[in-house]
Amino acid sequence: MTSRSSRSVRPGQLDPLGPLRDPHEPGCDVFLTGTVFLDIIFTGLDSAPVRGTESWARGMGSSPGGVANMATALARLGLRTSLAAAFGDDHYGEYCWDALEQGEGIDLSMSRTVPGWHSPVTVSMAYEGERTMVSHGHEAPPPAGPGPFPSCPPKARAAVASLGAGPGEGWIAEAARRGSRIFADVGWDDTGRWDLGALADLEHCEAFLPNAGEAMRYTRTDCPRAAARALAERVPVAVVTMGAEGSYAVDGRTGETAEVPGIAVEALDPTGAGDVYVAGFVTGSLAGWPLADRLAFAGLTAALSVQEFGGSLSAPGWPEVAHWWRSAPDALRGRYGFLDDLVPPGGALSPRRRAVPTIGFRHPV
Repeated sequence: MTSRSSRSVRPGQLDPLGPLRDPHEPGCDVFLTGTVFLDIIFTGLDSAPVRGTESWARGMGSSPGGVANMATALARLGLRTSLAAAFGDDHYGEYCWDALEQGEGIDLSMSRTVPGWHSPVTVSMAYEGERTMVSHGHEAPPPAGPGPFPSCPPKARAAVASLGAGPGEGWIAEAARRGSRIFADVGWDDTGRWDLGALADLEHCEAFLPNAGEAMRYTRTDCPRAAARALAERVPVAVVTMGAEGSYAVDGRTGETAEVPGIAVEALDPTGAGDVYVAGFVTGSLAGWPLADRLAFAGLTAALSVQEFGGSLSAPGWPEVAHWWRSAPDALRGRYGFLDDLVPPGGALSPRRRAVPTIGFRHPV
């Protein structure tokens, strides 16, 4: 198993944390770890595939997926992002590594290449505003010797984690001890128990961001807002996302609540929208924005993402946010007025160089 050193992280064209930076701060804004998949996404299907028939899609792309969706979303919003993950030594793994490091500027110095291990793969089919996925992969073997992770996560402003039932992951507690603010989401509980007490690392989290279905099951409530209030008794900030309806949050430390409706868009592919939402919320939290502005920005970035295909491919950066803001409907200009202080006027933001959405071509050098 080998590790490749990373290039220094390229600064974003707009740095949302610029006013807060000093020479003695951590070099990393956000740390995260998890499994990187190669995602192959088919779009433009008129309906779900039918058994015994061949379906043709009008669009197709490939991109790093899994935890790479979140890492890419964070990096495109200007946060210095570090990812610890295993990469296969096949062409898929090489492509994902280069797409993240060279195409997105993500620090992979804590990642490793595993000889003889093939990359996990997901095929996603988007239709009728929903998606169907088929995945294949094997768990990566543990490192052969001591390494920089997971025993010692890097010093960072924040870390993003996906909680699961059962014993906690040691790196989350260690990251919190080292001063990182922990933001967490959660996956579907296949056991059906939905036991909030089983989320061992919740005690280390500053913010918990489940969707409405997950939140209501964990809290045994029948309303997303009631679920958020119940979760705020267990974690400082509880955010419940409600899809097209928007999101609702409670700050249990101050008693503040906020609710922001969703932005109506024509959704092409919802893959990765939840990751983009979390990235937007983390960005606003680290920048010190008011709670309602954080919800609004997170919802905006998620709405922009579902209009494009793919997970990491669709994550918006500041040029996309600026483009939306310059043509935003009058009815939304009051709620999103805080963007005036963030987005430069005119066309000052040029599109950021990104990973090319296919394995066959390489991004420009």
